[in-house]
Amino acid sequence: MEILSFMEIVGTIAFAITGALTAIKKDLDYYGICFLAVITAVGGGIIRDLIIDRDLPVSVDNPVYVIISLVTALVVILFYKKILRMESLITWCDALGLAAFTAIGADAAITSGHDGLFVIITLAMLTGTGGGAIRDVCVGKVPFVFEKEIYAVASLIGALVYAAAIHYTDEITAMYICCGVTFAVRMISFKMDIHLGKVSK
Repeated sequence: MEILSFMEIVGTIAFAITGALTAIKKDLDYYGICFLAVITAVGGGIIRDLIIDRDLPVSVDNPVYVIISLVTALVVILFYKKILRMESLITWCDALGLAAFTAIGADAAITSGHDGLFVIITLAMLTGTGGGAIRDVCVGKVPFVFEKEIYAVASLIGALVYAAAIHYTDEITAMYICCGVTFAVRMISFKMDIHLGKVSK
């Protein structure tokens, strides 16, 4: 069993929180809350691993991801009312999960032997946004990534930064730079109310 990196733990917890909170807001039962917490945390990684043709997705091969997600869901269930008072928590957690998994996805491209820019961007964005998209589909919402928020774009920018940084530094440093940039872009756009345009009807 692999030992999870700090970034993997942070990303898993952050996305599991958003999944559990979304499930509770949609009045799902305990199973639904746990399922949504797990699928939000590991969904993007599963899509990534299927694309790079891993024998078994990391989150299936290593149960620690699911265990962390389930424990996180339990904590959210127990302290939901207190957590709800922190209005911006879901936005911060979602941004943190996006940043962490964008970096992990970008690094997965390199470690699997694919150093092309398009591959790095694709795996980074799928890992960062896939779980949230599955979460939203499960509760009958248009995936957040397809709406006006600077979300997928933040992941794209982070992936580009990783692709540039990997030529000048080691993988770990490149991942932290990618994570920091992705998180900063997402939160700055949220705080400053910056959105992508839509077609006028």
